[in-house]
Amino acid sequence: MDNINVLIIEDTPSESEALTKVLEANNYNVVGLATNHKEALTLFYNNKVDIAIVDIFLNGSPDGIAFAETINVVPNASKPFVFLTSSTDRQIFERAKLTKPFSYLMKPFNELELLYALELAVEKFYAQNDVFLSEEENTVISEEYLFIKKGKSLKKVLIADIIYIEVEEKYCNIITEKEKFVILISLTKILELLDDTIFARTHRNYIVNTQKITEIIPRDNLIILTGEHKATLSEKYKDIIKKIRTLK
Repeated sequence: MDNINVLIIEDTPSESEALTKVLEANNYNVVGLATNHKEALTLFYNNKVDIAIVDIFLNGSPDGIAFAETINVVPNASKPFVFLTSSTDRQIFERAKLTKPFSYLMKPFNELELLYALELAVEKFYAQNDVFLSEEENTVISEEYLFIKKGKSLKKVLIADIIYIEVEEKYCNIITEKEKFVILISLTKILELLDDTIFARTHRNYIVNTQKITEIIPRDNLIILTGEHKATLSEKYKDIIKKIRTLK
């Protein structure tokens, strides 16, 4: 489980330091700092980047736009990005707009505007196929991640790290090895979005990650999971045993 990974592309030290300070204070993870086009691409391809903050002008050239153009055309490389610039040139804006940034912010940046821009960019970018917003619209579900609003930031949770999910009235408790999240979403809705070859319902109030099962005790209607977590196994859902490869 990680915080959202941000790549900063900025050639002014004072600006990059200010960005890093704001991001880290709000639970974002800065995976790299590039000061030119070449460094930007190297860091982008060698790190798990969820979103990039891109200064349009690097060392006097609009290389931030060139970076955006590059990642947009490479198959499966596209990631959301936010432009940050002091340029008021209309032609530069028009060229930047063609790369479809998720936001276009002016320097000096406003902390709240930046945080809102990042949050919206992540939500919009990952709100594609197989994505669902919870009833409070504070959760984004994609094929590999949950992006859950926690405090002032979005927390990235790998779906593979989920041990089990338990429902309490209208809320779901998502349990991982390190943390617990509470979101407003029905168990039925979230089950529809999870891989049914990995996640299975064991009780009207439980969904378990079958890869995290360490022991099944049918006579006690009990499933033991990684980290000594326990989930109830009701008669209705005992077919889960058929999904587990067993030796007799």
